[in-house]
Amino acid sequence: MAKTNFQSIDEYIAACPPESQAYLKQIRTLIHSLVPDAKERISYQIACFELNGRNLIHFAGWKKHVSLYPVPAGSEAFERQIEPYVDGKGTIKFLLDKPLPTKLIRQIVKYRVADNLRNNKK
Repeated sequence: MAKTNFQSIDEYIAACPPESQAYLKQIRTLIHSLVPDAKERISYQIACFELNGRNLIHFAGWKKHVSLYPVPAGSEAFERQIEPYVDGKGTIKFLLDKPLPTKLIRQIVKYRVADNLRNNKK
């Protein structure tokens, strides 16, 4: 992806590899359904949702995968669930040749919302 300085998530998704666009749209819709008060924005030149003035979750499209950032801390069971997808510090990678694990993404977003609300009270 050569373009930078995106003004919207629509513009960002349109510039991503075509292979990843359907998953990006699915992730976006899922986040909207879980956190209707979150605002869309571009942060670090990738798609992001913001809640209470703080970045909630970022997502990015690549030729062979989509990624979510940052990885939230969770229970031991949650840690085992995300283990196959963890790719480096704070990154979860979902390969495009496998079904998108929407149930897991829901959990990730819910953990991030809980972190956001906790940090907002501080």
